[in-house]
Amino acid sequence: MQSELEAKYRKLKEMLTETGGVLIAYSGGVDSTLLLKAAVDALGNRLLAVTVASQIHTPEEIQGASSLARRLGATHQILQVDSLSNEHFAQNPHDRCYICKTDLFQRLQRIADDAGLSVVAEGSNVDDLRQYRPGMKALQELGIRSPLREAGFTKQDIRDASRELGLPTWDRPSLACLASRFPYGAHLTLEKLQRVAAAERLLRRLGLKQVRVRDYNQTARVEVGLHELEHAVGEKLRTRMVDGLHGLGYTYVTLDLEGYRSGSMDVAIPHGETAPGDE
Repeated sequence: MQSELEAKYRKLKEMLTETGGVLIAYSGGVDSTLLLKAAVDALGNRLLAVTVASQIHTPEEIQGASSLARRLGATHQILQVDSLSNEHFAQNPHDRCYICKTDLFQRLQRIADDAGLSVVAEGSNVDDLRQYRPGMKALQELGIRSPLREAGFTKQDIRDASRELGLPTWDRPSLACLASRFPYGAHLTLEKLQRVAAAERLLRRLGLKQVRVRDYNQTARVEVGLHELEHAVGEKLRTRMVDGLHGLGYTYVTLDLEGYRSGSMDVAIPHGETAPGDE
């Protein structure tokens, strides 16, 4: 690693060592995988990785997280949660993430207490502070640690360090829960979540890597990485995309010319309105 990045990773491990034992909220994504690797290096068996499984996560994500946690040598547990049973969450308000994280991390704190672990940690990084992240307030209220952010890791730092450490997640697309595919205020149901998951699975099978399908009932607004836009509008792939999405019940299929971007649904939040934790 470059000296600056190596120093950050060393600081990260030192911080984790000081906890004496930690529960890692583990999604299997780019950020939490580097955090889990550092925790294994620093703490050995004095840690527990917990992956939340609910209707807003795909089975592939849960299976991938479980497999990678075992590969890293971490003790791993899956926590089953019925997210849609919380009607406030299912209504999909602007502070949906705050509602979700408050519930989930309270559950994780109870698991940590039962396991004799004093700290619960998650994988937010420095760049997350620059985006609309209402869930950050929940973390602050509950005293959840964000070691990557505390050690100064940016998203690019995390990818660079992951590549140096041989982690398979270093170049994977970012993860986000399926609820993020819907406009705020659109009521979330299992059928809607399963359809949008199937839509993205279809597009990945067609060879697209960075994909989001934003669901507007009859309309699917497809976002792909900017480097994939030209490929996506090619006649053969375009036809297969349209036919496949029509087959899932979408009447209209659009391709967003701005490409994939995290938090694109947040643009619709009324100007000047804030959510818990939004600075």
